[in-house]
Amino acid sequence: MRHILGLALLGFVMASAPAWANQSLSVVYPPNEHQTTSDRIFLIGTAPPEGEVLINDKAIARSRAGHFAPSFPLQLGDNVFTLRYRNQQLQIKVTRLSTKPEIPAGLAFAKDSLTPAVDIARLPGELVCFSAIASPNATVSVNLGDQNVPLLPQPQIQLPPNSAALTQQNQPTSQPVSGQYQGCTTLPTSFNLLVYGNNINTGAVTANSIQPQFQLTVNGQTTTQHSGRITILSSTQLEVAEVTVDAGVARTGPGTDYSRLTPLPKGTRARITAKEGEWLRLDYGGWINAQETRIVPSTVPPRSLIRSVSARQIPDATEIVFPLQVPVPVSIQQGDRTLTLTLYNTTAQTDVIRLDDNPFISRLDWQQSAPEQVQYTFNLKSAQQWGYKLRYDGTSLVLTLRHPPESQQHPLPLAGIKILLDPGHGGAELGARGPTGYPEKAINLVISKLVRDQLVARGATVYMTREEDIELSLGDRVAMIDKLEPAIALSLHYNALPDSGDAMNTQGFGAFWYHPQAHNLAVFLHNYVVNKLHRPSYGVYWNNLALTRPASAPSVLLELGFMINPTEFEWIVDPQAQSNLASAIAEGITEWFRSVR
Repeated sequence: MRHILGLALLGFVMASAPAWANQSLSVVYPPNEHQTTSDRIFLIGTAPPEGEVLINDKAIARSRAGHFAPSFPLQLGDNVFTLRYRNQQLQIKVTRLSTKPEIPAGLAFAKDSLTPAVDIARLPGELVCFSAIASPNATVSVNLGDQNVPLLPQPQIQLPPNSAALTQQNQPTSQPVSGQYQGCTTLPTSFNLLVYGNNINTGAVTANSIQPQFQLTVNGQTTTQHSGRITILSSTQLEVAEVTVDAGVARTGPGTDYSRLTPLPKGTRARITAKEGEWLRLDYGGWINAQETRIVPSTVPPRSLIRSVSARQIPDATEIVFPLQVPVPVSIQQGDRTLTLTLYNTTAQTDVIRLDDNPFISRLDWQQSAPEQVQYTFNLKSAQQWGYKLRYDGTSLVLTLRHPPESQQHPLPLAGIKILLDPGHGGAELGARGPTGYPEKAINLVISKLVRDQLVARGATVYMTREEDIELSLGDRVAMIDKLEPAIALSLHYNALPDSGDAMNTQGFGAFWYHPQAHNLAVFLHNYVVNKLHRPSYGVYWNNLALTRPASAPSVLLELGFMINPTEFEWIVDPQAQSNLASAIAEGITEWFRSVR
C-alpha cells in the first residue's frame, strides 16, 4: 500500500494538468497547535493562483503556481494566523516557548536546574562544578560533608543550536541570562561526616560517596534540596570496560549532544575514570554509553607493548596489522596525503616494520608521541583517500586502507566503478513536504533512479538502498555502505529549514560531508551542478549526519533543492528539470573520477 501511495502522489505532481487544478487553500506546515522555540515561523501551503491569499488580512506573495511560504515573527505564547482565500478560511495556532529558564520569584530552585542532576563519579583531585537557578537576590551554596561550596551569580551567554548554522543565524544571544549560580571544588580523597545542629546530614555520607545538599537563602529564609550522588573513585581499583558493539560511539562528553570521536572497535578495553549517569569516561579521554560496554572482572590496567608492524595486500586494499597484548583505544585523523593512527595506553618496543612497495602508501612513519601513546602516520601517494576500516582480530588491531578504483581501458568512463545511491526517507518517513503536500521521499526516489540510469549508461555498477517506497532505517543504509564498499556513496535529499529560516527566499543546491576523504567529492559535485545548471548555491557543510559518517567509502549527502521554497518547488517537480539535474549529477561524478584517478 505504501508503494502504491507513493506512486499516486508522484503521479499527482507530475501529471500534465497544473498542480493546482484541484487544489483549494491548504497549509502543509506548521500543523495547528504547533510549538516552537523559534522567534519566527513560516507557513507553507498553496491555493489556486488566481486571486489573493490573505494571512491576518494582509495579502502574501505567491509563486506562479500559487504556492506560498511567508515568514512571520512570533511573540512568546500563542500566535494565531488566519488564512483566507475567497470563501475559504483556515486558522493555525503556533505557540512560542521560551528558551530562557524560568526564574523562581520566591524561596525555590528552578525545576530541574540543579547539576549534577544524575549520579556521577570522579577521581580524587578532579574539579566538580555545581549549578542552580534561583532568584537573582539569593544566597546559594552546596554542602559536601564538612565542605561548603559557595555558588555565585554567573550570568551565561546562550549559544545557538547547531541548526542555526543552516540559517546563517549562529550567533550567541547578546543578553546573558541572570539567576544562574555556579561553583566548583576539587574532590578530596574521601568525604567527612558533617552534623547540622542536632541532626546528621541524611545525604548518606560514606568515605567515598555523598549526595550534595544545595542550600538556598532568600530574605532570611532557607531551604535545601539534594541532587545526584557524587562518588570518589579509587585510582588503584578502577573498573575496566570492554566495548561490546562493532563500533562503540566515543564522544567528547557524557551525552549525545557532545561531538563524536573515532568509533572504538569491538573488544577495545580501557579503565573507567569517571561516570555520569549512564555514561562512562575511558582513560584515554573519550566517553561512551555504558550500554555499549561490559565490565571486565579485572582491575589490571589494560596496557600494551607493541613491537613489529606488518602490512599485507588483499584485493583492492592493504591491511596493516598491529600486534598488541590487549585491544586498546584508538583514533584516526586524515590529512592531505596522510592518515594517522593513534594507539592509546601503548608503549613501543619497535625495531622492525615491514611495508613493501604499495599502490596507495608511499611510507609509514611512527613515533612515541606521548607516554603510552604511539602514532603511525601513513604517507599516501595521492590526496584522495578511498575509505578505511578498523577491527580487532583477537588482540591485534587490523587497519584496512582501501585502494583507488583501478583504471580500465574501456570506452565507458565509469566502467568498473561501484557507486551506491541512497534515496532519502521512505515508507512512513515522508521527509520534507512541498507546498502541495508532495513528500520528499517520493522525489528522492524519482531523482535517484534517473541518476542511476545515467551512471549505468556510463558503465558504473550502481546499488540503491531502496528502489521502492519502503521504510529503511539509517543503520540499515549505513550497513549497506559498509558491506558493499562502493567507490563512493551518495545520499540524495531535498531540503527544508528550521522554523527560524526564511523559506520564501532560501533555495539552492547543498553538499554535506564528514570525513576528509569526502570533502573533495562534496565540493566538486556542488560546484559542478551549480555551474552546469546555473542553480543557486546553498553551500558546502561539514555535518555530523548518519549518511556522511561511514568511513568505509567517501560518503556525501546532497540536498538538491528546497521543497519548502514555493518557486524552487516548481522546478523540483518539473520532469525536464529532473532529467537535467540527474544528467548534471552523473556528469559531475564522471568528471570527478577523471580528476582523482
